[in-house]
Order: sequence, then structure tokens, then C-alpha cells
Amino acid sequence: MKQLIRENGVGTLIALAVAVAAYFLGILVPVVGGPVLGITLGILVTSVWKMPSISRKGIKFTSKYILQLAVVLLGFQMNAASVIRVGQQSLIVICLTLTAAFLTAYLVGKLLHVNKKLATLVGVGTAICGGSAIAAASSAINAEDQDISYSISTIFLFNVIAVFLFPVVGHLLKLSDTGFGMWAGTAINDTSSVVAAGFSFSNAAGNFATVVKLTRSLMIVPVTLALAYITSRDEKGQQNFNFAKVFPWFILGFLASAILNSTGWIPTAITGDLALMGKFLIIMAMAAIGLNTSIQAFIKAGPRALLLGAATWSAVALSSLAVQLITRIW
Repeated sequence: MKQLIRENGVGTLIALAVAVAAYFLGILVPVVGGPVLGITLGILVTSVWKMPSISRKGIKFTSKYILQLAVVLLGFQMNAASVIRVGQQSLIVICLTLTAAFLTAYLVGKLLHVNKKLATLVGVGTAICGGSAIAAASSAINAEDQDISYSISTIFLFNVIAVFLFPVVGHLLKLSDTGFGMWAGTAINDTSSVVAAGFSFSNAAGNFATVVKLTRSLMIVPVTLALAYITSRDEKGQQNFNFAKVFPWFILGFLASAILNSTGWIPTAITGDLALMGKFLIIMAMAAIGLNTSIQAFIKAGPRALLLGAATWSAVALSSLAVQLITRIW
């Protein structure tokens, strides 16, 4: 334990300091949110201050293992009962929008010559739940910190656009509360942005959108497992494949947390605090990722990531509306 602290303490404390600043800034600017501010501040810090070499291991530790712990704790915000009630209505739309997101990310990523792991993260973040899904998938595919940073930043941009654009378009299309809630819950990436857009439309739409979003978030589990399997086979080959070694065990922790939260055995106040801690640790992990990100490389790769994000986000938004029209949900 002493050696672990000695090797990782400095970098972890630096990431913590950046995360605290990002957390309070996120309260002041909720539409941006702490995770994006964590990455942004991390990039700014590492751009103006040469990080001491002793901090590198701790920053890496935070960006990987603290991130995985955060995903486990985020499971305490899931409620299985609400998910089941809304699941029958939303499952078809969720599955088809997931398909649209992954196909678009793959095809447009190849067209724009975006590396496979970055394209995967943009697809996962757009398809499921923004930063949380990127956090889970990044560990499963062994993504580079810079790819995580590019994908998070790309997702953030379209989250902000969605908060302002979706309610306007929803009213123009004369969507019902349920229809808009379904659209927002399946086509906006981050939970906070789903809530913001949903309640901007109406209280009923906001409530429905939130539950749809939580249902959609459960897709983290099968998607992450599939990515871990595919990545291992691609990198190690069929004969050397050992699923136990590459299995993202923290996902089981995420599932266990969600089940415990749904049983009601743990007081709501405690599960709420644990989920809140998970959200803060996400900010901390994102700060570490920012501290390990080269701004020069980000500027170079950014435009392609943004184009990929725009195409993927548009595919999800349009496919969600199309499915609802066909199935007459709205």
C-alpha cells in the first residue's frame, strides 16, 4: 500500500485538485458539466505547466482505475423497476438507434480515416450515454487517453446543441410528451442534457425521457463485453484469446450496484451519495485524462472527430424520429 501511494500519490493529488475546481465550475455552468470541464482544465494545466515526472504514474492510475471505480459507483443511480416499465416502449427504438450509431461511426470513421478506437468511442458515447459509456468502453478496448479526450469533447459539443435545439424542433414537429421524451431519451447523449432538454419541453416529457435514458444506459453492459471480446481477438489472435484476462470486471460491479439499488436494501440517501461520488470520480478521471492529453495532437485530430460526431449524432436523432413515426409512438 505504501509503495502504491508513493508511486501514484502525486499524480492522483494533482488530478484531484483539478477535479475539485472542475466540480464547482460545473455547478456554476451545469450545461457544460464537470467531466468536460475536468478534461478542459487538465489540458490547460498540462499546456502551461510542465508536469513533474513523478506525477505520471499517478495520472495514469487515476485515468484507468479511478475511472473504473467511478463506473461501478454510477450503477447506484439505476432503478430496475422503472427501466422494466418503460422498456417495452423504448427497447425497439434504443436497439435501432444503437445500430444506426455504430454503423455510422464505422463507415464515416473509415471515410474520414479516423482511427478505429476513436471511432468506436464516438459511436459508443453517442449511442449509449456519453461520458459514462466512453469511460466503460475505453477500458474494454484499451483506448489511448487522447482518444478518450477527443470523444468526450465531441460528445459534449452535441450535448450542448441538443439542449437548445431539441425542444424547438419537438414543438415544431408537434411531438407529444411521450414522443419527445422518447426522442430525447434515445438521441441525446448525456443524462444531464437529456433531463435539461426533456423538462424544457414539459414535465411529463422530462420524466419519461429520464427513464428512457436510464434504460438506454444499461446497454453499457452488453456493448462493453462485446467490445472487450472483439478487441482481444483483434490484438491477440484467436489462439491466444483468454476472455477471463480481458473481461472488464468492473462492469459486474456496475451491475451489482444497479441491482442493490433496485432492491431497496440500501437506504436511498446512501445510494445517492455513492452515485454522487461516482460522478465526482468521473470528473477526477477526466481531469487525469486531460492532464495526459497533448493539445497539439487534439487540434490536429479534432476536426475529423467533430465531423464523425456530427454524422453519428445526426444518424441517431433522425433514426429515433423515423422509428417513432413508423411505430406510431408519437
